[in-house]
Amino acid sequence: MQMPEFTLTRNAYGKLVLTTADGVAHEGVVPVRAFPISAADDGLGMMSTDGHELAWIPRLDVLPAPTRALIEAELASREFMPEIGSIVGVSTYATPSVWTVKTDRGQTDLVLRGEEDIRRLTGNTLLITDSHGIHYLIRDQFALDKPSRKILDRFL
Repeated sequence: MQMPEFTLTRNAYGKLVLTTADGVAHEGVVPVRAFPISAADDGLGMMSTDGHELAWIPRLDVLPAPTRALIEAELASREFMPEIGSIVGVSTYATPSVWTVKTDRGQTDLVLRGEEDIRRLTGNTLLITDSHGIHYLIRDQFALDKPSRKILDRFL
């Protein structure tokens, strides 16, 4: 697999700076995953501030460790998608309803506006969007405990 031809650093303001092989520096670049859920480490574009792709990275693991660390740190600061491990309860089986869920980031309440805010991605993976636009991931709906699956089934 061919290595992308660029260098990546942070400027004094903490912004990523991508310098291409021809020496042109682009400040404020943003890494964007092509498949953020199904193949998070495969296919990543380095985007300019005006939305143009400056570099394509086929896999994160082909990058030198310092470059990979910069990209992973930037992605971690931008991507916030708690993963639901169980559904503790719901306020009502009609929508809108308040769901109490346990996630990989702790227990929280989310407001589900309608059944259409639960989207099937691939196979058994679901994406739930709450009333504030926060996305919650259920990686495998059949891996949830029985009470959680029973609640979820009422909304699917």
